[in-house]
Amino acid sequence: MRTKNKLKKILVDYKKNKISIKNVIKYLEYFPYQKLQESILDIHREIRKGVPEIVYCQHKTVDQLKEIFNKLYQYHNYVLGTRLDKEKYDKIKFLVPKKHFYYEDARIIFIGQKLKLKSNKEDILIITAGSVDIPVAKEAAVVCELLGNKVKTIYDVGVAGLHRINFLLPYIKKSKVIIVVAGMDGVLPSVIGGIAKVPVIAVPTSTGYGANFNGIAPLLTMLNSCAPGVAVVNIDNGFGAGYLAHIIINC
Repeated sequence: MRTKNKLKKILVDYKKNKISIKNVIKYLEYFPYQKLQESILDIHREIRKGVPEIVYCQHKTVDQLKEIFNKLYQYHNYVLGTRLDKEKYDKIKFLVPKKHFYYEDARIIFIGQKLKLKSNKEDILIITAGSVDIPVAKEAAVVCELLGNKVKTIYDVGVAGLHRINFLLPYIKKSKVIIVVAGMDGVLPSVIGGIAKVPVIAVPTSTGYGANFNGIAPLLTMLNSCAPGVAVVNIDNGFGAGYLAHIIINC
C-alpha cells in the first residue's frame, strides 16, 4: 500500500517537525486523485476499499492505458486491468512496467507484486453451465486469485445434464461463496442456490441462440430466481462477480 504508507510518513514527518504544514496541505490537495490528460485517477480508493482502482481497458486507447497504468503503479504495489484483448496488449506490453502478467483467456493484465494467498482453502467455487461460458468464469477466477483468494473451478455442468450436479456436491459443501456462470436459459444458479447454504453469485452470459437476446434472457431468469441467497451481476461481468466474492470472503 504505497499510498497509505506515504500518507503515514508525511503525517509522522510533520509531527516530528521535519516538514511544514504548508507541505502537508500541498500533498493532501493532490492526494485523493491524479488528473491526467484524459482521465482522473482515484488514488484514495485503496485506503477506502482495500483494493486500488481497477482499470476497464476496453474502448480505451493505447495512449490512455499507457498513462493510466504507469501513473497508478507509482502509487500502488499492484495494478489490475480488465477486458484487455490480446491485440491491444501487444501494443502496450512494452509501454507499461516490465513486472507484469497477462492472462489472455481472462483478458486481464496484472502489474506489480502478486498478493499472498489469504487462505490455502478453496473458499470460492466457480461453476459454468457450459464450456462457452468459460471465458467469463476465467475472468472471475483470475480476479479472485490475484486478490489473494484460492479458487476451485468446475466447468460444463449445466441443467441439460442435471445428473452431473452430483459431482459438485462435495465442493458446494466446502465453499464459502459460489459463482455460477450461465447463458442459454440461465437456470443453473437457481439449482445451485437451492442446494448451497452460502451466497451464490449468478453471472448471465451472452451465449445462446436468438431468444437469448445477448444475455437478457438468462439475466431475467436469474433475477427471478426462487432460490434464496442468489445475487445477480451484469451480463458477462466476470470481474464484478469475482470482486464481490472477494469482498464476501474477506469482509
